[in-house]
Amino acid sequence: MPAAHASRVRALYRRILLLHRVLPPDLKALGDQYVKDEFRRHKTVGSEEARRFLQEWEAYAAVLWQQSKENRQNSTEKPCFGIALPEEKLNDFRDEQIGQLQELMREATKPNRQFSISESRKPEF
Repeated sequence: MPAAHASRVRALYRRILLLHRVLPPDLKALGDQYVKDEFRRHKTVGSEEARRFLQEWEAYAAVLWQQSKENRQNSTEKPCFGIALPEEKLNDFRDEQIGQLQELMREATKPNRQFSISESRKPEF
């Protein structure tokens, strides 16, 4: 892995973990663990998959930054994080990715979970 690429990956990883600090504690814990697992899982992927991986996580970081900014400006309202996953994007996922997404949804919505995520509406995946 070229040094510039490794540096970019580390910077993105740190940025995401810093952005997670604005999340409620339960979502922060779940998000931090998911990010750590995903970055570890993608350490040895090919260049094309690495490019897509970084692109998606950079988009995630940008959305989270924007939402945290909006939540600070609307401090009287309940914070809102996340976006709906478009069906066309979901159709591009491999079976393994669908399985990971289902596992994440189960963890985030199970009744006796270690994270107490309050749900005011249907989860957006």
